[in-house]
Amino acid sequence: MSQREWIEKDFYKELGISSTASQDEVKKAYRKLARDLHPDANPGDTKAEERFKTVSEAHAVLSDPAKRKEYDDTRKLFVGGGYGRGGFSPGAGGFSQEFNLGDIFGGSTAGDGGLGDLLGGLFNRGGTRTASRPRRGADVETETTLGFREAAQGVTVPLRMTSPSPCTTCHGSGAKPGTSPRVCPVCNGNGVVSRNQGAFGFSEPCDECRGSGSIIDDPCVDCRGSGIQNRTRTITVRIPPGVGDGQRIRLAGQGEAGLRGAPSGDLYVSVHVSQDKVFGRNGDDLTLVLPVSYSELVLGTTVSVPTLDGRVGVKVPPGTADGRILRVRGRGVLKRGGGAGDLLVTVKVAVPQKLDGDAVDALKRYQEAERSSGFDPRAGWAGA
Repeated sequence: MSQREWIEKDFYKELGISSTASQDEVKKAYRKLARDLHPDANPGDTKAEERFKTVSEAHAVLSDPAKRKEYDDTRKLFVGGGYGRGGFSPGAGGFSQEFNLGDIFGGSTAGDGGLGDLLGGLFNRGGTRTASRPRRGADVETETTLGFREAAQGVTVPLRMTSPSPCTTCHGSGAKPGTSPRVCPVCNGNGVVSRNQGAFGFSEPCDECRGSGSIIDDPCVDCRGSGIQNRTRTITVRIPPGVGDGQRIRLAGQGEAGLRGAPSGDLYVSVHVSQDKVFGRNGDDLTLVLPVSYSELVLGTTVSVPTLDGRVGVKVPPGTADGRILRVRGRGVLKRGGGAGDLLVTVKVAVPQKLDGDAVDALKRYQEAERSSGFDPRAGWAGA
């Protein structure tokens, strides 16, 4: 994409949101469009594929607060601030000094091939201009769903993705194997050429190399000189133990390929964790509800309960109250720094819905004995 095209793109319109949308609204809009437009869901549909790439590009800018601010500020200046084909129009008083975009944006940003490089190339600040740097690929987002125990213990999962990737024939250079791009003789590799217009030293993309700073005389036949191919690939991702629902995992360099060998963007994997029939989770601790009988609470017992890696015996002390939490140390979720959380077992009395005659008679005898001993379950109760 040329510099002018980047400025004139309306990323908000591409995602169907307003320019005041929150970061959560940006993410929600992108996820919905990405699911609907993903090439795997629209096999053979080239329009959906192109729209998917456009939506991914918009999300890569608007999901990053710093890039979004620079994008908004630049569009106000170039699109909404009177910039057109004829350049800037100074007022009646004119300007006595060179216009410096660094005063507005704080100079060039880090070398990510983003807006800092763009602004640095458009305006001559009076010093020497460094050669234009290749533009880094956009970040990509995807999702995966894990079972509860997979998330707790860690797992390796394959992710099948369709996205722009470095051309396997030219390895991203854009040139036919055995050849190399040459430095543009017009702009000397800068990607821009300068001209004077009144008080300004104004620069524009070089027409000879289209702003890239290099010329490919013999382009790669597979990628047509772009260095990028849209292909389906399978990435093996190691999900660390203890990952939580909604957590994002960053895989450096696994995103969209950069132009002509520039660094690739990053891949962000949003993890969704399904619920388990037995276990719950509280941070690094596992939770479990253990049904017990009244007699087991009164007399005490040892019950075998499940864990993530087998079973363990849990001792219920005599006289245990219903709802008490028993802790089994080191049997919870694995921690990233080593060790594991605990298993928290909540005992819950199970009341029989029906008893036979012998059980009823025995229970009545126990009730009488309980009263004779002076036990009152509501002693000290505020509602008594």
